[in-house]
Amino acid sequence: MGDPQGFLKYERKNPEERPPKMRINDWEELYIEMEKDELRIQAARCMNCGTPFCHSGILINNMVSGCPLNNLIPEWNDLAYRNLWREAYERLIETNSFPEFTGRVCPAPCEKACVNNLVKDPVSIKSIEYYIIEEAFKNGWVEEDKPSYSTGKKVAVVGSGPAGLSCAWELNRYGHEVTVFEKNEYPGGLLTYGIPNMKLDKKIAKRRIELMGKSGIQFKTNVNVGKDYPVQKLKEEFDAVT
Repeated sequence: MGDPQGFLKYERKNPEERPPKMRINDWEELYIEMEKDELRIQAARCMNCGTPFCHSGILINNMVSGCPLNNLIPEWNDLAYRNLWREAYERLIETNSFPEFTGRVCPAPCEKACVNNLVKDPVSIKSIEYYIIEEAFKNGWVEEDKPSYSTGKKVAVVGSGPAGLSCAWELNRYGHEVTVFEKNEYPGGLLTYGIPNMKLDKKIAKRRIELMGKSGIQFKTNVNVGKDYPVQKLKEEFDAVT
């Protein structure tokens, strides 16, 4: 807990929206990135609760309360406050394969579960997450994750949306040879075709997909499994299909 009185001293601050007169000239993202010192103050508002509901990810009446990824939020908040951004990044990716996506489009159930939210405004968790991963990309900390060994197993991942990409990324890290099949021209699924640039710029998805390619993951686009590529053939050619 970087500042024991942070939640009392500082008010929540959200990233500002770009002025409408500026936005009508392009398709750039909606929000203006906050400054590092501003984010450090926001991170100081984290209370480092004994029971951190923000990363609990528990189900209440079939609805998630807290982060469903179980992100270690108080830990990287503390590291961000102490200006240890690389360490914050390393802690963040322990549980989240693609923070650059969730830091932009996640509805942030973690903030709803924040204890601060009971009497004041919650910690700006989503904004801090966004800054951590973008700082990591700017400083070259995000690298291709080539496995150090091979299992010799081939796995086919059908669909390259958020779930398919996450699955492919994790399987590749464990040394499997991964091929992702996508029916559209470009991979990314919802990230590419379903979310407008103002919320998630296409270059953000492209940046990650290119990194996955460098890590050894193969992408086959314009291939509709079940139509262009028989399922039985897929099962015969791969050790597992997901």
